[in-house]
Amino acid sequence: MNRQLIECVPNISEGRDAEKIKAISSVVETVEGVTLLDVDPGKTTNRTVITFVGEPGPVIEAAFLLVKKAAELIDMSKHSGEHPRMGATDVCPLIPVSNITMDELIPFAHKLGKRIGEELGIPGYFYESAALLPERANLAYCRKGQYEGLKKLSEPQWKPDFGPAEFNERAKGSGATAVGARDFLVAYNVNLNSTSARRANAIAFDMREAGRIMRAGDPLTGKQVLDENGEPKRIPGSLKCVKGIGWFIEEYGIAQLSLNLTNISVTPVHVAFDEAVAKAAERGIRVTGSEVVGLIPLKVLIDAADHYLIKQERSLGISEAEKIKIAVKSMGMDDLAPFNPREKIIEYLIQDMEKGPKKLIDLTLVDFANETSSESPAPGGGSISAYCGVLGVALGTMVANLSAHKRGWDARWEEFSDWAVRGLAYQNKLLSLVDEDTNAFNKIIDAVRMPKATADEKAARHQAMQAATKYAVEVPLDVARTCLASMEVMKAMAEHGNPNSVTDAGVGGMCARTGVIGATMNARINVGDLDDKDYANGVLDECKRLIDEAEALERVIRDIVESKM
Repeated sequence: MNRQLIECVPNISEGRDAEKIKAISSVVETVEGVTLLDVDPGKTTNRTVITFVGEPGPVIEAAFLLVKKAAELIDMSKHSGEHPRMGATDVCPLIPVSNITMDELIPFAHKLGKRIGEELGIPGYFYESAALLPERANLAYCRKGQYEGLKKLSEPQWKPDFGPAEFNERAKGSGATAVGARDFLVAYNVNLNSTSARRANAIAFDMREAGRIMRAGDPLTGKQVLDENGEPKRIPGSLKCVKGIGWFIEEYGIAQLSLNLTNISVTPVHVAFDEAVAKAAERGIRVTGSEVVGLIPLKVLIDAADHYLIKQERSLGISEAEKIKIAVKSMGMDDLAPFNPREKIIEYLIQDMEKGPKKLIDLTLVDFANETSSESPAPGGGSISAYCGVLGVALGTMVANLSAHKRGWDARWEEFSDWAVRGLAYQNKLLSLVDEDTNAFNKIIDAVRMPKATADEKAARHQAMQAATKYAVEVPLDVARTCLASMEVMKAMAEHGNPNSVTDAGVGGMCARTGVIGATMNARINVGDLDDKDYANGVLDECKRLIDEAEALERVIRDIVESKM
């Protein structure tokens, strides 16, 4: 996918009226090329987080229509809720997703704000990377005084970046909007076994980067300690790049920490969760779980799973799906509602949005077999060779995971975890090559179908066929190389792994050997159609070497297995 994709996550000041929320969010779907990913309302906060994605132009149009509709349906003069807010569309951040830099994104944020100000008469500020003034990069600064403090619009210091510089009748209804360009932010709530918003707030202050104001004597009521500029001194919290407050959520009957993790490379979600557990315990409170508001990147959950697996001294070489389950359970992300990865993980939603023809690896075993046995020429021997390699290294990885969990071998869990991680990497690469081999065959078919009525058409067709054929050589060569490389896992597991599973390592080695031989057959037959004979001879020499090494290594693995049976 080479096209530019951005995400927009407007937060509207309505979380209770389902009809209004639907009317506002549905305008996004009227813009071609934009996909509505998530609508996450909160009754107590009276706020809804809406997420959509697409190319920059259509996303800007959809965001403008959403801001317009929100201003029509939400009267800020009557709004109340737990979350800080200053407008019907309180914030409207743009986030780069793929093939676009922050510098390229910023002009789109400025374009959106300009339209909101000029065409809708709504005042507002640019924040984060889109900020025009350094102090306005901080959203909390822009939102100071919230809606009730918008009389500040007419003050020189608070002159809006777009829209009228006065709290006129329009602004009384719509409030003000902050338009930003920022990296991915995770809105993350931690659930407490308490109903005290004050205690939750205290824990949030312990954690958030801004901490709390320093006071002389009593930490709550004592006089503020000022610096040399007359500004209050602060006691910083324990976590960088974290904003947070505490509140009571009536619909759940619990207090929560409401955290914004503004840089998950600095403070990942699992670090924030563990810190919340520790800080809550210091105050006699227990964390019962957590929830993500809106969407979350896949990496956040994979990193969290690895963190908790290491703490448990368990192998990291397990599937993505299993890691997601471990992350969700470890942080109680299904405490208040089920966590559906297909609806909460942004990469999965984008995959579903961009979905083309169904992949071979997405088929059931029965459907894959039926597709192979059908009269269609693909998938053929190349894809099957890749899948033989998948099965082979999957067996080796299984032995590594069983060995990491073997009773009495606890001190060796990292050794076997490393092998399992290595095996899983080979497995995932070979899975991608199952479909890529079929794609390579299809490129040849496409080239064969090119027109050949004129000399120029014939030349273009011949050139395309040569390129497609060369690709149909490189893919099975990649399969063979990867299958051979993966045999290191099976050899190591036959030698050092759980002896009860030694035959599994042996079968894995045999499957990998088959993958090497089968893939090289495809490469060898395709080089016959190439004009570049030097390249073709080089491929044939490499194929012979790969086969010889695979057969020799398979014999070694089988001898080890036989010696232990």
